[in-house]
Amino acid sequence: MKTFADCIPCFLTQALTAARMASDDPSMHSHVLRMVAGAIAEMDLEKTPPQMAQEIHRIIRSVSGVPDPYAEVKEQFNTLALDLYPDLKEIVAKSSDAFETAVRLAMAGNIIDFGVSSRVTGDMLSASIRESLTYDLDHGSLDALRDEVTSAETILYLCDNAGEIVFDRILIEELPRDRVTAVVRGAPVINDATMEDAVQVGLTQIVRVIDNGSDAPGTILEDCSEELRNALNAADVVIAKGQGNYETLSSVSRSVYHILRVKCPVIARDMGCNVGSCVVTRCATHVDGQ
Repeated sequence: MKTFADCIPCFLTQALTAARMASDDPSMHSHVLRMVAGAIAEMDLEKTPPQMAQEIHRIIRSVSGVPDPYAEVKEQFNTLALDLYPDLKEIVAKSSDAFETAVRLAMAGNIIDFGVSSRVTGDMLSASIRESLTYDLDHGSLDALRDEVTSAETILYLCDNAGEIVFDRILIEELPRDRVTAVVRGAPVINDATMEDAVQVGLTQIVRVIDNGSDAPGTILEDCSEELRNALNAADVVIAKGQGNYETLSSVSRSVYHILRVKCPVIARDMGCNVGSCVVTRCATHVDGQ
């Protein structure tokens, strides 16, 4: 998915938010914004939004000297989600369709996205859980995913954010775990989940987890490790969580199931739905050169 003009104000807002997380020095904030504005002026709008975000957050880390400005909120939401985990597991256990309920909860966790909003709260997460459990899903895509994971020999699960990774664990626990490889980011960017988060929430105890070798808030294949590319090519089923993975993988030359809550008008327009929608969709567009 290419970048649109509507993305540019969000880039600047995200840059200022991250700069303020890294430091309380207003002069540093101004310096970051000037550098980010210069980078945006030179950007190729045919590239995906996570490619620009990758550059923005490299600037912030370089200027501030802080390797992970979002470390505190990642820890906060991992802890919050782990506190919710027993109740969420009970919801799955008591439901009439454990797989569907786990998918719905995975969607709910996608609200923990500090790339879209710096004001994510526990109340917002609770509301997302309630809404996701009752949302009128596309059962065609959901049932197709159910059928494919049942027969798949290899399943690749691309995680998105810290905190949300606990909700991913709940869905992964409803999959044939011996066939699942979970993927996290290769280095900190925004509040995206890294190996440290996977260890903290116990995901590494139940499935194989690899990092993708990249510091982009998405899955930019040419920037990812050979291990990730090989795993993607070999997987019978690929499940990708969140908007960043949708933006970078919605046009790759293989089918990918995307699970997300739509939080951005640009993505809503691209997907043909409304902001706030809970989505399970299979993208299988073939692009030359991929």
